[in-house]
Amino acid sequence: MKKKYFKINYIMIVFALLFASVSCVDDLDTVPLDEDIKTAENVLTDAESYKQLLAKCYAGLILGGQTAVDDDPDISSINGSFSSYLRLLWNLQELPTDEAICAWNDGNLRDLHDQDWDSSNEFVKAMYYRVALQITYCNNLIKLTADKPDYKVYSDEARALRALSYYHMLDMFGRGPFVTEEDKIGSFFFPEMATQEQIFNYIESELTSIESELADPGTNEYGRADKGLAWAILSKMYLNAEVYIGVSKYTEAITYCNKIIGGGYSLEPVYANLFLADNHLRTSEIIFPIISDGNSSQSWGGMTFLLHSTVGGDMPASESGIDGGWGGNRTTKSFVNLFPDATGTDKRGMFYTDGQNLEIEDIFNFRDGYALRKFKNVTSTGVVGSNLSFPDTDFPLYRLGDFYLMYAEAVLRGGTGGNMATAVGYINELRERAYGNATANINEANLTLDFILDERGRELYWECHRRTDLVRFGKLTDGTYNWPWKGAVADGKATNAKYNVFPIPSSDINANPNLSNISGY
Repeated sequence: MKKKYFKINYIMIVFALLFASVSCVDDLDTVPLDEDIKTAENVLTDAESYKQLLAKCYAGLILGGQTAVDDDPDISSINGSFSSYLRLLWNLQELPTDEAICAWNDGNLRDLHDQDWDSSNEFVKAMYYRVALQITYCNNLIKLTADKPDYKVYSDEARALRALSYYHMLDMFGRGPFVTEEDKIGSFFFPEMATQEQIFNYIESELTSIESELADPGTNEYGRADKGLAWAILSKMYLNAEVYIGVSKYTEAITYCNKIIGGGYSLEPVYANLFLADNHLRTSEIIFPIISDGNSSQSWGGMTFLLHSTVGGDMPASESGIDGGWGGNRTTKSFVNLFPDATGTDKRGMFYTDGQNLEIEDIFNFRDGYALRKFKNVTSTGVVGSNLSFPDTDFPLYRLGDFYLMYAEAVLRGGTGGNMATAVGYINELRERAYGNATANINEANLTLDFILDERGRELYWECHRRTDLVRFGKLTDGTYNWPWKGAVADGKATNAKYNVFPIPSSDINANPNLSNISGY
């Protein structure tokens, strides 16, 4: 399948090496005599070369290494496929929740659903280092284009991508090392720790300063950042502001949700089409995708992981457009119970039940727990993707349906600039798409916060939102909402509130005296 978009190919290693080309001290800022040694001066010679450097910033969201299928990983101590940004983001956002449980016993993976991880957990460590590395990629491009106004558009996009990774640091770790383009890459210094408030304010300042400079929605190449990405990050951050900084910013959340809703986007008429191999055609709803291409972005992480890991048992892999299932991720009874039934009355509930047990007696048996077939490597016309091992299906990191729900929640929580009637209208648009008619529409009396949380599960499951949502609603760790094997017991139990965030790895805290964890770790 050929996609007409900003194509993320494997970036030549020479471009990756440019991220380490800035010396530690001025005395080392010399030009090598060997003309075969790649430096910024002899590689970054035109717009296309800078664009390829920008492509690395995007590729860092899905690829785990520098060469084919994540060989030569760019994070040490963990396999490149395991350390794919998207794969790690999905694991940390979904496995600690009611939406996903994994049958694998790799390393400390089970700790994520058990909610008993520590600062040595290899998957938590890898996410932390992946976020830091992604920030470094963006910092370097911003630095290399600082005195080149012709490439400001690339710099602005890199700043938006950097803000995205800082948002993930804020949301998942609560704090972390703060580094910008002003800090020399490779220099031996201890970055200062940024608090939640400092990271929050930095992201807000960055995005509001470049907001007007980014391309209008739908006018950039597919897969590249535009105003929609900046609006999405700000909306998310404002909706969760009480969690992050103890200050409500629901009015600001509504302001930026309104920008997205009025930005020319519209709902894709068929929900399932958003998760198929030709979902790059669904730009009416998808605001920012993480691109996956079966030929040019081959990885055992990313979308390869998401499709293969969710097929097992009696599920025909061919129906998902892949060459085999890995029998890993499925869902819990608590999530199934969010739907009126498992037979498809609500078309968003894409359950596979044949040969599957609703109850999970054995975590490591894929057949225990209903399977979900949300993402497929098949197009809306039934054509299989270009590669059975590596899908063409992009990951819709942000899409319009999410912001309909966020608008409604912010109104319920007291934000101004919106109203209940409009909120109900947005919810009913989503439900009419889900049911095919107006039979499941709600009224203002039905629109409660509990309803919103459940509806977010039905609409957005497996799209990397659930952990954040449960934290915001106070239901990730406390005992008011339990699900199978939360807290490592069959019926679920309350866990320590410290698990609302992940810890900075002990290895980094031991190496940098400026860093510390949020209380409890």
